[in-house]
Amino acid sequence: MFGFKTIAIRGLLALSIWHCAPMACDAAETATPSVPVQLTFDRPLDASMAPFFVAAKNGSFGGEHLAVSFKTAAGSPEALARVARGESELALVDINELIRFRDKADAAPIKAVFVLFNRAPYAIIARRSRGIHLLSDLDGKTVGVADGDLSIRLWPALAQQNRIDTSRVKFHGISAAVREPILSAGQVDAITGFTYLSAVNLRDRGVPASDLTVLRFADYGCEAYGFAVVANPAFAAAKPDAVKGFVRALIAGINATVRDPARAVDEVMSRKDDGELELERLRLRTVLADNVLTEEVKRNGLGGVDPARLERSIDQIAQDFKFRKRPAASDVFDGRFLPPVEGRLIN
Repeated sequence: MFGFKTIAIRGLLALSIWHCAPMACDAAETATPSVPVQLTFDRPLDASMAPFFVAAKNGSFGGEHLAVSFKTAAGSPEALARVARGESELALVDINELIRFRDKADAAPIKAVFVLFNRAPYAIIARRSRGIHLLSDLDGKTVGVADGDLSIRLWPALAQQNRIDTSRVKFHGISAAVREPILSAGQVDAITGFTYLSAVNLRDRGVPASDLTVLRFADYGCEAYGFAVVANPAFAAAKPDAVKGFVRALIAGINATVRDPARAVDEVMSRKDDGELELERLRLRTVLADNVLTEEVKRNGLGGVDPARLERSIDQIAQDFKFRKRPAASDVFDGRFLPPVEGRLIN
């Protein structure tokens, strides 16, 4: 009798396994495969990119069935070119450079799908000891401008808006490698750059914060947005759900970065060959306060734009850049990939 029961149980187990096996196979076959996505940063890695690496580390990208890899380029034009050629599906670039890019006769119709920097990081960083406290104090001063600097391209609009006589400000072309050193050495009175790069780097060079004046363009009427994620048009059209998933994962990465910035910086440092931990922590705090967590973002959520503000920022670019055909805000930003506002609010 015992033997009969054993045989019966074994038979039932076998039958159970036989029925379950096809379901297991079906589940494996229907599992959503990961979509490969390459994101190109337009510059070497730093703490401002922390949300992307946090999203990769904590599984947010994987949870959206995305296999995200990262590369760097030598500036926004190169990153945009890679996206245009389809070498990268996405890139993080200066949205103002995207606006200029779209003016080319043969430009691919690349659009931004998520704005990371609600406020551009453009600034003039000056020495208080040279008598510079306000933008108007640049009268008669010498400002160092590095090759390829993006801040200087909005200077004409800023100067006009603040009634600065541009003939009274001398701009001195320099190499990007010596931008901070020549200011710390006193060879110029100020430099143009980004708040979270030049201003932070100068403190690392021994210039006390009390001797630095950071003249943020945004504080003087510049309405430009900053860095944004742009998408290859063909990829966005073929795999819109992948772009939407990337945006959701990035939002999760931003929220995680805001909750634990120290851990976020650690994740960046694990991917860098060099860099100083405390410097990168200061860099991230600066970015979050100045560029990401603005009052507009707190009201309207991450990632989007105010179309009227974007239009005005394009007008400001036009004071230095001669458009063949001025693009509209809708030519630059595509909000279809954003989740509803409630899914974009800072937790």
